[in-house]
Amino acid sequence: MEFRYLGNSGLQISEISYGNWLTHGSQIEEDTAKACVSAALDAGITTFDTADVYANTAAESVLGRALHGLRRESLEIFTKVYFPTGPRQRNDSGLSRKHIMESCNASLKRLQTDYIDLYQAHRFDYNTPLEETLRAFDDLIRQGKVHYIGFSEWRAEEIRAAHEIAEQMGFDHFISSQPQYSMLWRVIEKEVDPQCVEYGIGHIVWSPIAQGVLTGKYLPGQAAPAGSRAANEEGAGFIQRWLQDDVLTAVQTLKPIAAEAGLTMAQLAVAWVLQNKNVSSAIVGASRPEQVTEAVAASGVVLAKETLDAIDRALDGLIERDPAQTKSPEGRP
Repeated sequence: MEFRYLGNSGLQISEISYGNWLTHGSQIEEDTAKACVSAALDAGITTFDTADVYANTAAESVLGRALHGLRRESLEIFTKVYFPTGPRQRNDSGLSRKHIMESCNASLKRLQTDYIDLYQAHRFDYNTPLEETLRAFDDLIRQGKVHYIGFSEWRAEEIRAAHEIAEQMGFDHFISSQPQYSMLWRVIEKEVDPQCVEYGIGHIVWSPIAQGVLTGKYLPGQAAPAGSRAANEEGAGFIQRWLQDDVLTAVQTLKPIAAEAGLTMAQLAVAWVLQNKNVSSAIVGASRPEQVTEAVAASGVVLAKETLDAIDRALDGLIERDPAQTKSPEGRP
């Protein structure tokens, strides 16, 4: 396992991080979830990403039990706040001071830890003053409950606004961005990535294998395999955009490219996002331990320019690059 610094901070994280969206507390049984976490640890992964909203808080609890008893200082535990949890009453969502403080304390209990290494704003909140959000995050850092802060799926102008307020008020700056990023989904490249480079913000990218589509297991004209992400009610909404026959046909042409590089399709996809020097880590999920082991082999892989060019040719016309695709809910979540 290779390690990278998270943005311009001194925090080192594993190039491959383990995420439990759609798996822990919902898609797989807890014994399997614990086996996947053990496989991640055995493979050298030290960075674990979750969120309070995953499985309506159950994912945090499962991860907390899976990591319980391990040396805390040897792990980097990340979680997020924004989306509604619990009974979804008036203040059960967003980035108000009240919701951030209460959510952080609840996450700490579920994760069975005294502090969160990276606490992330899961989306941008258009209903709460940004200064209120940033002050709450800064206070959590001062209290020792949070070490670093980040965000997920923010636009370039929102990142700039937060940076300017932090500069003016003397708050700690964001060190991380968690965007969707893959061979097929490159919407951060035009605006968000350059902005993050300027401010020293590193990416922890999610869905590097495009919800499993880039593994090649979904075939044009055929039903999704039983138990796959496309067959999962929550995950299906994200994967539908890639289940068109033209996309699935193009993905099949990546197989000889991966073979030439000595990689599986999944490894090629994960290695591809890691070629971006501002990507600190790629999040992988798993419903079986062997999926973790396979993904980890992408760490440290350097893809030749010829390989990168071949990938672009194979997917030409199907890649989403529009920065406007980065969005947060306009109203209350």
